[in-house]
Amino acid sequence: MEKGCLEGLHEYVQSTSLRESQVLKELRFETDKDPSSIMQIPATQGQFMSLLVKLIGAKRSIEIGVYTGYSALCVAEAMPDDSYTVACDVDEQWAEKAKAFWKKAGVDYKIDFRLAPAIETLESLLQDGQAGSYDFIFIDADKDNYDTYYELSLRLLRKGGLIAIDNVLLFGSVVDYNALSEAMKDMLPESSVQAVRDLNEKIHNDSRVDMSMLQIADGLSLIRKI
Repeated sequence: MEKGCLEGLHEYVQSTSLRESQVLKELRFETDKDPSSIMQIPATQGQFMSLLVKLIGAKRSIEIGVYTGYSALCVAEAMPDDSYTVACDVDEQWAEKAKAFWKKAGVDYKIDFRLAPAIETLESLLQDGQAGSYDFIFIDADKDNYDTYYELSLRLLRKGGLIAIDNVLLFGSVVDYNALSEAMKDMLPESSVQAVRDLNEKIHNDSRVDMSMLQIADGLSLIRKI
């Protein structure tokens, strides 16, 4: 497909499908100004996740990797007033931006932000007796720990609950690492790519779950706990 046609299709989908709150739009535009904005999920992916949590009737969720808070806001806006989200990240500066926009959107009371390594937070939830109590978990953090996040998430997820794992294609590097630019290789070491490859293969053969890998944005795997 021609590049111009692809761009036209992107604009078409944006104009005929995207329903984005004003605060979400403001947060997306604000984040786009930052050099690190490649880490933000596309708006269409955020809308897809919002639909998913509504479809499964989610009221309790976990976000592993918050960045500036766009995906957490998508999920919080989609869940009911008495919902609860644990948001995990280690960057205080990004967290302050996220909190400001959550408050502006009026959903800050739904989100419990934990400034700590996500593994520590997930283990503390398990120690508190919260195994099997979450409906939806979104994993979008450091790739080397993806397998650990996956295993802890499965323990925290209820039967029939859903895990969404972002960046499972890593700009095509899961197929050919050398196709990445040198700048991208600096951001994405081969060890991280291999960690994602290994997890993709593990999930494909995991009898504990139903799964589907989608070519949305940079790749999104959906995993349902059996």
